[in-house]
Amino acid sequence: MLILSNFPSAYRILVVDDLVDNLVLLQIILETEGYEVETALSGSLALAQITASPPDLILLDVRMPDMDGYEVTRRIRENTELPFIPILLVTANENASAVEGLNLGANDFIRKPIDPDEIVARVKAFLRLKENLIS
Repeated sequence: MLILSNFPSAYRILVVDDLVDNLVLLQIILETEGYEVETALSGSLALAQITASPPDLILLDVRMPDMDGYEVTRRIRENTELPFIPILLVTANENASAVEGLNLGANDFIRKPIDPDEIVARVKAFLRLKENLIS
């Protein structure tokens, strides 16, 4: 019998990646923890979703064809009508710049392959931070 302690049903996480396999993997990991997960296959689709209904946290791939994660991060942070949303940039590219992402407003930088325990721990930490900032 699976019992989820501290079931975080109120938290919505947006996962953005142009590869369906990556979306599915992260969705399974996060839904197993009890989070509500939404997905977007591109930066432009993500921005539309974020504007319409801001999530509690965003996992954002850096390398996407239409708009990379750096540009999505920049646009989110420039939109003063959005609440604070933690952004975790995710990349498989060893040359991707954590400094650039952090300077644009991302909160953390995670490299693939994804360690499920690490991603869950980081998500929980940033959601706790967000809750402490709000209260």
